[in-house]
Amino acid sequence: MTAATHSTLFPQVPDSADAVLDGLDPEQREVATALRGPVCVLAGAGTGKTRAITHRIAYGVRAGILQPSSVLAVTFTNRAAGEMRGRLRQLGAAGVQARTFHSAALRQLQYFWPKAIGGSLPRLVDRKIQLVADAAAACRIRLDRGELRDAAAEIEWSKVTQTVPADYALAAAKAGREAPRDPAEIAQLYAAYEDLKRARSVIDFEDVLLLTVAVLQDRQDVADQVRAQYQHFVVDEYQDVSPLQQRLLELWLGDRDDLCVVGDASQTIYSFTGATPDHLLDFRVRHPGATVVKLVRDYRSTPQVVHLANGLLGQARGRAADHRLELVSQRAAGPEPVYAEYADEPAEAEGAARRIRELIDSGVPAAEIAVLFRTNSQSETYEQALADAGVPYQLRGAERFFDRPEVRKAGSALRAAARFGGNDSLLDDVVDLPSQVRAVLSGEGWTTEPPAGSGAVRERWESLAALVGLAQDFAAARAGATLSDLVVELDERAGAQHAPTVQGVTLASLHSAKGLEWDVVFLVGVAEGMMPITYAKTDEQIEEERRLLYVGVTRARERLHLSWALARSPGGRPSRRPSRFLKGLRPGSGTAGGRAAAGGTGGVERGFRGGGGGTEAAVPRRTRRTPARCRVCGRTLTDAGEMKLMRCEGCPSDMDEGVYERLREWRAVQAGRSGQPAFCVFTDKTLMAIAESVPEDERELARIPGVGARKLNRYGADVLAICAGQEGVGLDEDD
Repeated sequence: MTAATHSTLFPQVPDSADAVLDGLDPEQREVATALRGPVCVLAGAGTGKTRAITHRIAYGVRAGILQPSSVLAVTFTNRAAGEMRGRLRQLGAAGVQARTFHSAALRQLQYFWPKAIGGSLPRLVDRKIQLVADAAAACRIRLDRGELRDAAAEIEWSKVTQTVPADYALAAAKAGREAPRDPAEIAQLYAAYEDLKRARSVIDFEDVLLLTVAVLQDRQDVADQVRAQYQHFVVDEYQDVSPLQQRLLELWLGDRDDLCVVGDASQTIYSFTGATPDHLLDFRVRHPGATVVKLVRDYRSTPQVVHLANGLLGQARGRAADHRLELVSQRAAGPEPVYAEYADEPAEAEGAARRIRELIDSGVPAAEIAVLFRTNSQSETYEQALADAGVPYQLRGAERFFDRPEVRKAGSALRAAARFGGNDSLLDDVVDLPSQVRAVLSGEGWTTEPPAGSGAVRERWESLAALVGLAQDFAAARAGATLSDLVVELDERAGAQHAPTVQGVTLASLHSAKGLEWDVVFLVGVAEGMMPITYAKTDEQIEEERRLLYVGVTRARERLHLSWALARSPGGRPSRRPSRFLKGLRPGSGTAGGRAAAGGTGGVERGFRGGGGGTEAAVPRRTRRTPARCRVCGRTLTDAGEMKLMRCEGCPSDMDEGVYERLREWRAVQAGRSGQPAFCVFTDKTLMAIAESVPEDERELARIPGVGARKLNRYGADVLAICAGQEGVGLDEDD
């Protein structure tokens, strides 16, 4: 690791206020020194907005202009707030409050509730789905699981837009929302939900904001106390504020204007939750004398990636598009974006996994690769494909790093070792810090070589390996650091939720990828019906889908792969086409609305089952596949699970139960040996298909969906032996 990387991970605290400004570009420096009055920072993707505003706060604190306890910085995710706290601490501005809107409001509500309302604050429910289900039952409205989630989302939208149940139908129609049920039913359900909360003395997350607003509006003494505490406000991702959050911000401010907002209208992707860029775009109207700074120097992405991103926005329409920022890459040239077309979704996933395997083998860290998709339902196909390729992965949105059981346990072990110091026999003759950490964590399951597979065992190892890597970086950056020093660093990082990097390809939806970045990004499923999504009907909804793709593109630092499938399932009709957003931007796609192509030349691949990639001139002729049909009733199959069985789910099975049970027993042993989930060996559906057909040779086994070449080579002999009735195959733990 280079010295520059060390200084980024563990920078020395600047020795003066002026030193805080070192390394900022002219526009970032302008942001950092604009400490009075309203300030609006229009910051494009990758332009260093977090750097600019954290240095602004730190400069004000270090120069004595701002008191740390008087500053409140708010953003939208715990991760972003944690990163901001970590950066401020490294800049010598500890004590500044950096929180989400909900966290800041909840803290105030808990403090003032006894005084303003009396008694203790009602219990906060983490998830409202069960309450919505109970309310639906009370109204005698039958909702399936998907409709429950949609109804909960409608209730959330209503509350953040300050819409009461009686006004829901009209407000939803005005906003162009497609309610999951009749609007009158949703309004009835919403009212019942609110009644149920009151009866049970509970509140939800939206209530936290609503109640804080109510207290600040009704109690002047409380409002005065809050305004005396916080005198300077910074709001990140301002394009995502809802009307309710804007109202809360106004109440925090009172008649003052010591406010700095940062945002980019082209990254507005949460309008379905009530977010609107209007507050950002109207900021100069509300504050005519505001200082406005534009950040357009892109330090994240290569010129090729930036060119595509600018091309996407160049075709946009609407108010946000009128205020788009033209990014200028500050990086050296890189490879052109690669476009790949596949016969079906499983082939697309296998193609991405194969390319990722090649990148990792060539030296690209798995943690610097991401697969981004439009909906969470797309994840499973890519999980399976990566597992089949032996690629470790992590799902974005899973348990927070410092909350993982293995990390908590490892922290306790390191803390105990630091307390015992030289009296711990485990650390005898171990001098340097990284070796001490490796010695301690070896007792928790860390080994020099990772376990095979990508399951729970591998995930635990990756967590411990991240701690080992953190210790190495920490020791390299701070000469003479002790185990006690590292424990303090871990505690501070845990408090700020500033997690180290876990080695594994990231799987994430485009929405959850906001604010993140990787060296290599695979944007998958970039086809009509998915991007834009089918239910995006209005011009405004279509433009938000375009912005969502823009966010995905701008997550990539160096390499960008965009792909789509012509059919959903193997044997399906190849009726899909690439996303309209790529027209005029990818090679051979013509121009968009008469515009010249804005996306560079790009690379083109065509991926098909059993075939490789190639240039557009060398694309093999596409052959039409025979539709998969049920071998019992003859119906055309479209479900992936049914196609594995080659029969409808409801048609009778002629499965050999004995073979199936032996296969399951064998699979459990194989999964245990490799430390991966059982489905990574073979899914239940694949085992059922094998037990139903009982193949006699490799050719018959290879015909079963889910048995690819890699699994055939690895497991084929065992599976065929089990099908032939041989006992104890692959079950000897000592072989």
